[in-house]
Amino acid sequence: MAGAAAVVQAIRTVLRERGMTYRNLADLLGVSEPTVKRDLGRGDFSLKRLDRICDVLGITVEDLIRNDRPLANTLTELSKKQEAALVLDSKLLLVTYLIVNDWKFSEMMSTFQIEENELISLLLKLDKLRVIEYRPPRRIKKLTARNFSWRKDGPVQTFFLSRVLPEFFSGPFEGAGDAFHFIGGTLSEASLARMKVAITHLVEEFEQLARHDSRLPLDARNGCSTVIAMKKWEFSDFTSLRR
Repeated sequence: MAGAAAVVQAIRTVLRERGMTYRNLADLLGVSEPTVKRDLGRGDFSLKRLDRICDVLGITVEDLIRNDRPLANTLTELSKKQEAALVLDSKLLLVTYLIVNDWKFSEMMSTFQIEENELISLLLKLDKLRVIEYRPPRRIKKLTARNFSWRKDGPVQTFFLSRVLPEFFSGPFEGAGDAFHFIGGTLSEASLARMKVAITHLVEEFEQLARHDSRLPLDARNGCSTVIAMKKWEFSDFTSLRR
């Protein structure tokens, strides 16, 4: 396969593995969808455009060239053993969260009470766990895909439900960017399916914005969390009153 064609195919592979469309990539690049289709169709875009594509996808040209499949081995889910190791050490879990969200070595040190030697020790542990590849002094390559998620009912999700979620909901939602809505109703199976698709699109948009904003200075970004959930459920006090 010719060099240009191999690079284009590798970009398409990255998009497919991340569940991204040409429209998603166009939004990140700040160009039209037809422009992206034309570029990836002809394969004759500039090196500047290639650098920009790599930038918004969080990869390097080397990643695209190597084996024609840059992210084939990225993790979409950790093993139970890996997750168990993370929840045993709050700093290790924190650093994992930061790396998954594209924080740099210097940003982690300047923001949190973690000294350089301690951070290096944590990174070596994550390297041993095969969550990242760490090359001293400060080169970090995450092995997780952008559509990475924690194991269903795994150690991290259990920790989240027992420790994080109660704290998240215990405080007020009064900030300028805060939002809280709890709604309930009765929906058909078709409507439930439609809502599930809408939630998926919202999650994808959050991920795209997070990827895009990761290029901004640290002081221009704010840590934020959102919980989006839906299931067939009824409050137990209501169920107890059913005939």
